[in-house]
Amino acid sequence: MKVLAAMSGGVDSAVAAARAVDAGWDVTGVHLALSRQPETLRTGSRGCCSVEDSHDARRAADVLEIPFYVWDFADRFAEDVIDDFVAEYQAGHTPNPCLRCNEKIKFAALLDRALALGFDAVVTGHHARLSAGRLSRSVDTAKDQSYVLAVLRPEQLAHAVFPLGESTKHQVRAEAAARGLSVADKPDSHDICFIADGDTQGFLRGKLGEQPGAIVDSDGAVLGSHDGAFGFTVGQRKGLNLTVPAPSGQPRYVLSIQPKTNTVVVGAKTDLRVDRIECGSPVWTLDERTEPFTCSVQLRAHGMVSPARITLGANGEIIADLLEPQHGVASGQALVMYDGDDVIGSATIRLTHGAAVDRRVDAMP
Repeated sequence: MKVLAAMSGGVDSAVAAARAVDAGWDVTGVHLALSRQPETLRTGSRGCCSVEDSHDARRAADVLEIPFYVWDFADRFAEDVIDDFVAEYQAGHTPNPCLRCNEKIKFAALLDRALALGFDAVVTGHHARLSAGRLSRSVDTAKDQSYVLAVLRPEQLAHAVFPLGESTKHQVRAEAAARGLSVADKPDSHDICFIADGDTQGFLRGKLGEQPGAIVDSDGAVLGSHDGAFGFTVGQRKGLNLTVPAPSGQPRYVLSIQPKTNTVVVGAKTDLRVDRIECGSPVWTLDERTEPFTCSVQLRAHGMVSPARITLGANGEIIADLLEPQHGVASGQALVMYDGDDVIGSATIRLTHGAAVDRRVDAMP
């Protein structure tokens, strides 16, 4: 089998490529240049796609004795991931750029080019299992990435290989060291790859400018001010800078973001309780479902798992009634449905219902 190994410059992708070589496949390594200014996108364990990363990927390819190329996807990444990230925050949502990168870059732009060039599949270092088209959680639950892969369609999964799904991260690092790969001890990337300093609010402010507005309670009383509603997410507690303490003395949390009025609504943690979620149209990784069913749903990349009853709306949208209510569910995130460890499909959260008012942003895309 002729495969293209996506090599980010990290330990996971290097070991995934090595295992593809061990399988006897015809392997070519490729590093995706995703930044127009790659020298600015790594600060220690934060960020990725830097010149340093491309050099690390090339050194790994040299050790494995496979051909290696760098493909420039910077413009596509800026349009499909960064611009989408900014637009979603501006609309009052909380996007997941890793999920969007997998959907638009690694398994659309990259996979499309790989197939056009005659490759049979793309190999990546994602921690997830894939067998006979069935996407499942990794054995290393702490590193599982099935959530951010749940946007992939069956025809994309048919041309994907995830060699690390049966291994823990400790085992991957030990294997890299044994193979003489210099990235064996390289820190994992954290946070959002294109915001190397971790300052999401500062990044958004640089893109959208300051937009001063009010922070209010559910009755509309002004409690403070902000430089842009786009800098907040539902469930956020820190960084609110409120001037009026809560009568109860308890912390306040962001309940909703209202982009049209540039208002952030805050309240008690109990007001974040959600028991029903409405989503957009689903992506089914297995067979399409048309009848109601019960499954578990995951609402964030790490955690927020609940059993749920799933029904389809009149226009094919997903409605999830949570059997165990959750707190701080944000629109823009993905709701991923699981049957045990197996991914059923995913949909984007657009509206939540719970203890207080429906948390509907006033600028739905």
